[in-house]
Amino acid sequence: MVITCEFLFEELTKRLETYLIETKATWLRLHFSEVFQKSFQDNKFQELQNWCNDIIVKHPEKFFESGDFTSIQENALISIIKRDDLQMKEAKIWKHVIEWGIAQNPGIPSDPKIWSNDNFLTMKTTLQNCLPHIRYFQISSDDVIDHLQPYRRMLDDNLWDDIIKRHLSPSKQISSVILPPRVVLTQNLPPRTTEPFSTIINEAHAAEITSWINKKVNAYSATNNPYEFKLLLRGTRDGFTPASFWNLCDKQTNIVVVAKIKGTDEILGGYNPIGWDKSINRGYKRCDESFIFSLKNGTIQNSILSRVKNPHCAIYCRSTCGPAFGGRFYFGRDLMLFDQSNQCWTCQTSYEKRIRNVAYDSGGTSYFSVDEYEIFQISKKS
Repeated sequence: MVITCEFLFEELTKRLETYLIETKATWLRLHFSEVFQKSFQDNKFQELQNWCNDIIVKHPEKFFESGDFTSIQENALISIIKRDDLQMKEAKIWKHVIEWGIAQNPGIPSDPKIWSNDNFLTMKTTLQNCLPHIRYFQISSDDVIDHLQPYRRMLDDNLWDDIIKRHLSPSKQISSVILPPRVVLTQNLPPRTTEPFSTIINEAHAAEITSWINKKVNAYSATNNPYEFKLLLRGTRDGFTPASFWNLCDKQTNIVVVAKIKGTDEILGGYNPIGWDKSINRGYKRCDESFIFSLKNGTIQNSILSRVKNPHCAIYCRSTCGPAFGGRFYFGRDLMLFDQSNQCWTCQTSYEKRIRNVAYDSGGTSYFSVDEYEIFQISKKS
């Protein structure tokens, strides 16, 4: 990515940046420090910079207290301390900024009590681009005395006077710019329910599915999932009829289908944002955002996400069948739940990959039976 940027292959650079974020998040985390520093060597890596900073602002202690912190570039430090959602007290942010400034000037002692005038001037010059991003008026009175006052000579006289004035008389007008307080993030716990929303998937599964829908690099947790699942249809293989599916699901949008596979721990399913249409009998609907999946569960160690690669054949509609994804003309279906013979099967054609880690037959098809299935409509929580 760095090399393509140096050769001015801007489109390829952006593709590589997107590829890393969307498919190699684990690798990025394992090499976080190096990735963070590299991303700020060129301001063209904006997406990667934001990806790194989104992690840092939520867990700033790990970053500021790491051994690599004082070696980061100035633009990287500024990008963090200017964030409104940096989850750290202002006095601590100030402390770490001072720590970074001292590290850039090895000859300056760590104790400001023994600094010379030249030391203060050097530090003020070093931090001239960082100081405007400190929220001075959010520092408590005690912290002003303990942490800010020792470095008072680094601040402009007018700013220092306004800081003191504001603490003595909060209602008094001051001339200094007051930056807005940083936003404290809170986690909203989901409402308690008397019974689970699903008999097949849990809240963690639901959060993973909606993370795929929003193409999130960092998956939602069960407590911050912004979507709710409304059950449209639930049943078993023996109780399935095409009429029940079409009566409740015809032309409904934002549909999630899940099915528990008989005799295994597998949960297979798919997401259809545009819905099925009975009037298109034996035809396809184009969709760019649909996907099929299998979820980690029991002995299944990892989930599999398979996004559509042939949008023209993304959604298959047939009045004598249940929900179906993909296919190629009359051959194969990437996921078919209940065909006209009530069979269920998968055959990789119009989606990126197979969603079952089992043997497929010579025609590339894997048949299975469903213990139970559920069809949900999802929507943003109010």
